[in-house]
Amino acid sequence: MRFALALVLMTATARAVQAASIGLVLAVDVSESVSTERYLLQHDGIARAFETPKLTDAIATAPGGIEVLVLEWSDPDKIAVTVDWSSVADRKSAAAFAAVVRGTTRSSYGLTAIGAAMLAGGAALDRIPEPAANKIIDVSGDGMANFGPAPAPVRDQLVAQGITINGLAILTEEPWLADYYRANVIGGPAGFCLVAENMDSFAEAMLKKLVQEIAGEPAHLAEGHALR
Repeated sequence: MRFALALVLMTATARAVQAASIGLVLAVDVSESVSTERYLLQHDGIARAFETPKLTDAIATAPGGIEVLVLEWSDPDKIAVTVDWSSVADRKSAAAFAAVVRGTTRSSYGLTAIGAAMLAGGAALDRIPEPAANKIIDVSGDGMANFGPAPAPVRDQLVAQGITINGLAILTEEPWLADYYRANVIGGPAGFCLVAENMDSFAEAMLKKLVQEIAGEPAHLAEGHALR
């Protein structure tokens, strides 16, 4: 009886540790306003973040590491998963993930369907291979939604499911985009928005956002302060 009880407790503890990992969807804007050069800056910025000790050290402290997926979005029917769910727990697995990111190519051009991208992120989290107590969708983009479902109702739907939505507003096209993201995109008790004034600062902003999400370290640039 005691052995059976101990086995149950050990199993429950293992599941708790496993469930403490983070499920993270990186939803990247590839709409028409994102030039080839800007796309490459985003693409490289994500890879560089996962090669940076500050982030890999943060990931190493997260119980069970993280599960991460990259999703590119423009039109609702052009949303594509370019890097499927990957387990990242240390520098070696982070470097492997970065290498896979670097090996992908742009999936589409199109309009700016933020709401559809968020729905796709929620669907991806539904099929995460390992349970995750913390589920996050990162939306990075340079414009307001102009196609597909409105972001705000989608945001509310996802937040009701326990998903946090964070934003990275890139101000190359619309200087007011951070306010739009705060009002319509980000959600959840811990949701926040970082700002990059241009694509050159995307990599730094992405790194700060990921560290904020995984380690809970103050990003200093949250809620609208800009990287230049």
